[in-house]
Amino acid sequence: FQPTRAGYCACGIELKGYGMSAGGSTKVVVAALIGNGLIAVAKFTASAFTGSSAMLSEAIHSTVDTGNQALILYGLKCAKKPADDTHPFGYGMELYFWTFVVAILIFAIGSGVSLYEGVEKILNPHPVTDPWVNYLILGVAMIIEGAAWTYAFREFKASKGHLGYMAGIRESKDPAVFTVLMEDTAAMLGLAVAFVGIAVGEWLNMPVLDGVASIFIGVILAIVAVILAVECKGLLIGEGARSSTVRGIRAIATATVGVKGVNELLTMHLGPRDILVTLSLDFTDDITSEDVETLISTMEREIKESYDDVTRVFIEAQSQRGHQADTQGSLAV
Repeated sequence: FQPTRAGYCACGIELKGYGMSAGGSTKVVVAALIGNGLIAVAKFTASAFTGSSAMLSEAIHSTVDTGNQALILYGLKCAKKPADDTHPFGYGMELYFWTFVVAILIFAIGSGVSLYEGVEKILNPHPVTDPWVNYLILGVAMIIEGAAWTYAFREFKASKGHLGYMAGIRESKDPAVFTVLMEDTAAMLGLAVAFVGIAVGEWLNMPVLDGVASIFIGVILAIVAVILAVECKGLLIGEGARSSTVRGIRAIATATVGVKGVNELLTMHLGPRDILVTLSLDFTDDITSEDVETLISTMEREIKESYDDVTRVFIEAQSQRGHQADTQGSLAV
């Protein structure tokens, strides 16, 4: 508790660890990794046996997804490292970085190679041999991917609460879950496109449709990659807590006896379960510095008890006039 030019500043810190919802997130990623690894081997075997461009695109897709899930697991592990002198707020944002890398890989490798294979097949069409092998592998892949998608969907549905699905993705601060869900969704769509492309191409004796299916798979992956990149970029550069959380913290502050008003309330996610809160409060003039200390300690405790994801609270006692002067001075500079 130290005097400042505008009033008093009291800061409190409590480290609750760097919880990344390790249980749910990790299980979702591991399930997807195992499923995609097995499917990738089967798809490459079928592609080599039948010469299907769409199946090769799907094999590359599954391989990229497997590598992506390994990167997300690595990000989850790194995010749990404790804070140190070089990273005093911990390593929670490691997960955001690696999921952004995942989005780039989906676009560059998954989508790029699929588009290339599709164009190549259209320019140099050749019939698919033994298509029943493709149908068998695609059917098995749909079952495995469907199981992984269902598990990821349940985790995401539980975490989004009352929000809609797109709003849930935008509001989610845990990229591990929604990244896997979107990858699995793209995989299910890709399998359907590959099945239709191969089947219709065989039925109409038009092998060029196999290449068209590969291009559609590439487009699906590109769309998913762009959505993931946009969402992960927002998390990586720093996103605030959900509006409901901000409103609740503000309500706690304004309801505290002795607080005249909230000058500023800022929040930022340092990880999926790691929120930093800073408050600038204007206290009434009839309380002592000891009262301010007590009020700040009580407020910190109430905020953290009300919101488990809040791990750090910094509270500054400052007059409204002093805060406005500092803000205007900062803008002028």
